[in-house]
Amino acid sequence: MLGLEFQGESTRLLRRVAARETADDSSLIFVEDEGRKVFLSEAPQAACVVASRASVPEGINAIFSEHPKLDFSRAAAYLHPPPKSRGTRHPSAYVDPEAEVADDAELGPYTIVEAGARIGGGCILQAGVIVGRGCNLGKECILHPGVVLYPGASLGDRVILHAGVVIGCDGFGYVFDGRRHLKFPQVGGVALEDDVEIGANTTIDRGSLGTTHIGSGTKVDNLVQIAHNVDIGKHVVIAAQTGISGSTVIEDFAVIGGQVGFGDHARVEQGVIIGSKSGVLPGKIVRSGDVYWGVPVRPLREYKRLNAIFSRLPEIKAGVDALKKEVAELRQKLQK
Repeated sequence: MLGLEFQGESTRLLRRVAARETADDSSLIFVEDEGRKVFLSEAPQAACVVASRASVPEGINAIFSEHPKLDFSRAAAYLHPPPKSRGTRHPSAYVDPEAEVADDAELGPYTIVEAGARIGGGCILQAGVIVGRGCNLGKECILHPGVVLYPGASLGDRVILHAGVVIGCDGFGYVFDGRRHLKFPQVGGVALEDDVEIGANTTIDRGSLGTTHIGSGTKVDNLVQIAHNVDIGKHVVIAAQTGISGSTVIEDFAVIGGQVGFGDHARVEQGVIIGSKSGVLPGKIVRSGDVYWGVPVRPLREYKRLNAIFSRLPEIKAGVDALKKEVAELRQKLQK
């Protein structure tokens, strides 16, 4: 199934993946450290290990891989596949007569599907999910408990939304008239393409006038805020507690660390990596081909150099104070 070579018992049945510490005689484990050997005593109960050929001695059931963690994950997709819809509908679920729900979609307790919404084949809506008016879900989407889709939200195929995700709420847009804040229209849309996965309690705002867009294959962690009119490309990874202000663009294959803050109208070019707790100023363009860190964000090599200087500031200040004192003494001598 993986297209890889192996040694040992080819008839051994694998039932699950596990850590080395919890493995049993039906478990698959992996070892990624190329600088060390796998010893029999390390995982005496494991059925098989995924590791590089050089790290596995004889006597161990092994699947040989140049990228053990990747191939271990591929194996896990076979051993622990995502749930499949049972095509059932709980008696407490409500579906508006003007909604379209595929016959093989599964609706859990107290789910609500409003008028004009369309639920594709094989979708699973778990307890308490609300699908607003005019929403559209592709095939085999999984919405975990408490997910809320505001009216008009659009999901592609195989989208996974974890518990508490909110898609399509109003963006944070106001205009001050000198006395009070007036709400700027929040009447746009929000669209998630195929194979997007959104972590628990993340919020994605609808566009103010345009569309907030998340490209195919993008993975967003828990507790992330994505504001109105943000455009995120394909296969982007965004870690927890990141906040992305309105009209920011993040291009394909970017990697965003945890707690990164983006000002509005920023742009992150393709393949950029931004380290955790960084700050991207409004309108800033983060160029491709580098790793970035810091507040405000800057290339990692520059950040490291400045950080080294910052750590020496007390010493530098003491030196400057000493020089000032010497200069003052010299001036006094010259004046005499």
